[in-house]
Amino acid sequence: MRNMRTIFWDYETNQVNMIDQRLLPETFKIVAYQSCVDIAQAIKDMVIRGAPAIGAAAAFGLAMAARESKATDSKNLISDLLASGSFLKRSRPTAVNLAWAVDRITNKIIKFEGSCDDLRQAILIEAQKLADEDVAINRRMASHGADLIADGDTIVHHCNTGALATVDWGTALGVIRTAWEQGKKIHVLVDETRPRLQGARLTAWELEQYGIPYEIITDNMSGFFMRAGKVQKVFFGADRVTANGDVANKIGTYMLALAARDNGIPAYSVVPTSTIDLNLLHGDLIPIEERTADEVLNIQLAGERVTPKNAKARNPAFDVTPARLISGIVTENGVAYPPYKESLAKLFTASID
Repeated sequence: MRNMRTIFWDYETNQVNMIDQRLLPETFKIVAYQSCVDIAQAIKDMVIRGAPAIGAAAAFGLAMAARESKATDSKNLISDLLASGSFLKRSRPTAVNLAWAVDRITNKIIKFEGSCDDLRQAILIEAQKLADEDVAINRRMASHGADLIADGDTIVHHCNTGALATVDWGTALGVIRTAWEQGKKIHVLVDETRPRLQGARLTAWELEQYGIPYEIITDNMSGFFMRAGKVQKVFFGADRVTANGDVANKIGTYMLALAARDNGIPAYSVVPTSTIDLNLLHGDLIPIEERTADEVLNIQLAGERVTPKNAKARNPAFDVTPARLISGIVTENGVAYPPYKESLAKLFTASID
């Protein structure tokens, strides 16, 4: 895993390859896609997940759509790509990186002048550039965030924010990994992150690859360890950050941040600036994806389903943590602190300059 990207374009076969994250930790498998529709489905089905990773998937999806298009002139090809971009955006609505990646590609080619072959090549080049930049951005984020971790810290980590959630290295888990490689003796409490168990399945698997000490806890145990004085930091990622510093992240983040605040423990969100959506003023405006109830109900114990046969369930995939509960937001351009309306805008502007 150390030298493998979560998603990459195979230039020999012209396929998009991804690690199938649904199969981990039992099975490590690379799956290949040759159509934009299949890539969008892979995003929806969480073959690939994590805001930066699905942004890269969307970019490569457009490159694939360009290859699939039967257009013989650039104008019609661009029209096909705009339709494919709209289709990709609908696959998972909460993570802003998906729309950001689609818009980045389409904005670059909207006024393209040249042959269809040149346009197809330009799109692939831009998608590859986006993927390569993600790795570099994660490394810079990790360096800034590692300064927040002290030798001997025990850290609660939510969901999966490592290399699997990005093209490589990771956001919040990338920070933890960097602190460990700096020689800091740290310990990670990995919450399961129900209902899909990204923490227990994916974060624990990644930590084993890196040799970082960890223990898995259920989502409702974090408060116990915080109140007992056994936690020094809380780290998580985000799928969207609004202009005022509200953070949309995997469901359970809000309760985790509340417990951290009540116990005087700093809680940090780690995101690339592409996850910051300055067009949204606050978190109540973020669209929240609600997934199938089966993810909640199809739980087994000793081979038997634990819920009643006719049970119903709700399954919002994300919640919004108010900015007042966030101690700092780590980006590739530095750490933003309250008041976030000013600090985020400055960091976001720095990424454009």
